[in-house]
Amino acid sequence: MKDMRNITLAKNLVDYSTNLQPGEMLYLEIKGKETIELGKEILNYATEKGANAFWFYNDESILRQFLRNASENQLKKMAEIHLEIMKKSAAYIGLRGSDNPFDLADITSEQMDKYQKIFYKPVHLMQRVKHTKWVVLRYPNNAMAQLAETSQEKFEDFYYKVCNLNYAKMSKAMDPLVELMQKTDKVRLTAPGTDLTFSIKGIGVIKCDGLRNIPDGEVYTAPVKKSVNGIIKFNTPSLHDGFVYNDICLTFKDGKIIKATSSSYEDKVNKILDTDEGARYIGEFAIGVNPFVLHPMKDTLFDEKICGSIHFTPGCCYDEASNENFSAIHWDLVLIQRKDYGGGEIYFDDKLIRKDGIFTDPALENAFSEENLQE
Repeated sequence: MKDMRNITLAKNLVDYSTNLQPGEMLYLEIKGKETIELGKEILNYATEKGANAFWFYNDESILRQFLRNASENQLKKMAEIHLEIMKKSAAYIGLRGSDNPFDLADITSEQMDKYQKIFYKPVHLMQRVKHTKWVVLRYPNNAMAQLAETSQEKFEDFYYKVCNLNYAKMSKAMDPLVELMQKTDKVRLTAPGTDLTFSIKGIGVIKCDGLRNIPDGEVYTAPVKKSVNGIIKFNTPSLHDGFVYNDICLTFKDGKIIKATSSSYEDKVNKILDTDEGARYIGEFAIGVNPFVLHPMKDTLFDEKICGSIHFTPGCCYDEASNENFSAIHWDLVLIQRKDYGGGEIYFDDKLIRKDGIFTDPALENAFSEENLQE
């Protein structure tokens, strides 16, 4: 039996998120067996609208078979094929629903570095992100429900509520926050184990309102590259390339991460940060505002939108909010500043604008309420 919520979601992805037009090419990537049903609805609706499509099935269990022994030349050949298709595509939709998010855990860090540099960076960071209308989302399979530590049925209800909220209303609600950030020079973040300062003066400010990620709900910019000083301790687990990292703590001097610690896999954290020169500088600073996402589930697309959170990202910046930091990595690390996670403050030019996850401007806080953003 068809899940009618998939039909609604497919139309939102095609019509709103990618604004796919007749005659345009869609690159549809499907990861995970349960995700196929949503993939079918997207393909059916896109074709019905008169668009053209390239689609393929891919998940980490398949990618693993290739990465175990792939040479640099084989990685280059794969990148050439996908890069050519991506260049012909006006839009990209990536459905993520792999059965086991840890399938790449035994791939060596050296091999993952090659994959990021040779395949992912040119195909996705340089072409897809910069030259297509793209959106990426997770699918509520049992593996995802397990990471969220809940039943699949309960997680599905939560998922569709989050993914099918009124993103047009969210977009309008974000405008005052964008305006405030555009006027800001100095930012200070505080929380247990955190006291960090940096400038965002002259950097673009972008609202994420359902056009790139589903779920969505963040406003991002980037710090002036060498302005970051202090320390930040993240209280949200990060699942990255098959490993869960906890309690990552970064110390900065003049923009560069000079010390990185973690309660798990600290050596791997530092290997990731040594991927290239840009990996020890920050490419993104964002404020999470989705009122339906409250707790971590070891999934970046959800965790970075948590209401009352910020994320700070070692690695590559986005062109729309560029600080000229470039890297093969883009690792979103999340700090929740709500009172139930220890609290914290955001200051803009020495003025408190959010305390314990609540905006000090009541109008701004109310704009991001559940009631205001219901479909």
